[in-house]
Amino acid sequence: MNRNYSKELEQILENEQNRGKRLFLHSCCAPCSSYVLEYLRKFFAITVFYYNPNITEQEEYFKRVEEQKRLIREFNRQLEDVNLTEAYPIEVIEGDYQRELFFDSVKGLENCKEGGERCFVCYELRLRETAKRAKELQADYFTTTLTISPLKNAAKLNEIGERLAQEYSVPFLPSDFKKKNGYQRSIELSKEYDLYRQDYCGCIYSKLEREAGR
Repeated sequence: MNRNYSKELEQILENEQNRGKRLFLHSCCAPCSSYVLEYLRKFFAITVFYYNPNITEQEEYFKRVEEQKRLIREFNRQLEDVNLTEAYPIEVIEGDYQRELFFDSVKGLENCKEGGERCFVCYELRLRETAKRAKELQADYFTTTLTISPLKNAAKLNEIGERLAQEYSVPFLPSDFKKKNGYQRSIELSKEYDLYRQDYCGCIYSKLEREAGR
């Protein structure tokens, strides 16, 4: 039976006992995080974890991480500028940029199509570090923005997240953020905040596949 991860998340959010708990949120980029932050900051005290060793080009990496930090500053400024009382401040932690670790992890999978086994290894690489940091910081939950993308396998992401939750003893927050018009809202917010967007995930293999498709 296919699970409705979006509905499962809603049920967790409806529980008043979860209000204000600490969520450690892996983010792949500012555009994908925009809707997720807008949605969840009303329920959780969020720390965004920017950890994406898959991004091959150093200039691209730093451009994306600075855009992530800018968006969070804009969201936090709203707490003062528009007296937004039903939201929690957002913090951000930048992980290490470990592109060699990514290349080592996907060795032998270079020719896989995007969305296949190479991507699954990459999901786990990023989620494992997120779960590890979440445990160190004693977060109440961890999850990822990756499920907002129509190109990402939400079921596989949730499967990996739940397995790591057992391994690290930190609950994983189920999600399929593309649902409920989440992906469309992220596009609208990207335009509103003039966010830098790219049409590939960040790794060289995805970039080459996009260029070949053009």
